[in-house]
Amino acid sequence: MRYGICVPNLDEFVDARHFADLARRAEEAGWDGFFVWDHVVFPHGRRYEVADPWVLLTVAATATERIRLGPLVTAVARRRPGTLARQTTSLDRLSGGRLVFGAGLGFTLEAEFGTWGEPVEPRVVAQRLDEGLAVLAGLWSGERVDFHGEHVTAADVTFAPTPVQRPRPPVWIGCNWPNRVPLRRAARWDGVVPMVFGPDGSWTPTAEVVAEVVAHIGEQRDTTGPFDVVITGRTPADEPGAARKTVEPIADAGATWWLEGFRPQPGEYDAAVRRIEAGPPR
Repeated sequence: MRYGICVPNLDEFVDARHFADLARRAEEAGWDGFFVWDHVVFPHGRRYEVADPWVLLTVAATATERIRLGPLVTAVARRRPGTLARQTTSLDRLSGGRLVFGAGLGFTLEAEFGTWGEPVEPRVVAQRLDEGLAVLAGLWSGERVDFHGEHVTAADVTFAPTPVQRPRPPVWIGCNWPNRVPLRRAARWDGVVPMVFGPDGSWTPTAEVVAEVVAHIGEQRDTTGPFDVVITGRTPADEPGAARKTVEPIADAGATWWLEGFRPQPGEYDAAVRRIEAGPPR
């Protein structure tokens, strides 16, 4: 099991210097990953301050040497695949091959796409996501790409340089449990990040849910290569025994990563500092 931190690119976390400091603290405290949300418009109730995730990840890369970094998750359909390939390759090279690329539909579709007059139908956004990922993988390879999809085109183009990681950075697919359709997409890539929420909107992952995700992915996978099941939740900073008690059954059920998740609300930056400095629940 590996352990990471996941924070919003919103409100208390938008200052790039503070973000870099959090990543440095996480590395020094023994965490394995540091991840950030990717929103352009956050739809919940008020006007939020928003930072660009690629700027945040860039400063985090320069402040650290070991920890894995990446967006969780990028709405691929609202980004140009060519630009995204350049950004991700540059970050992977800057970090010495530490990028993890999280991808998904986006949330909410009305905010992320409808705001800009783009299609919000889930089927269309999903098709654009799949086509965008196919083009990204091709551009990362350094080979010639000539792709003509229903929504995405890359006409006779070859990108250099390539990412440090070969054949490409790992791709994790986000989804909201219990929606199983994205699990089929995830099975074609390198990992899944299922968000499991209770009625009050809090993270409520259980060993039973993790086992169900692992079983479903196993039915869909046609390879025995490495695959990550990434679970987000919250454990206390001042009760290491309770934290381990929460995470151990999740690991036993087949999860490979545990992420401590934080939200865009008052006091969360300080809470993140306290949780980071307490160390992972090993």
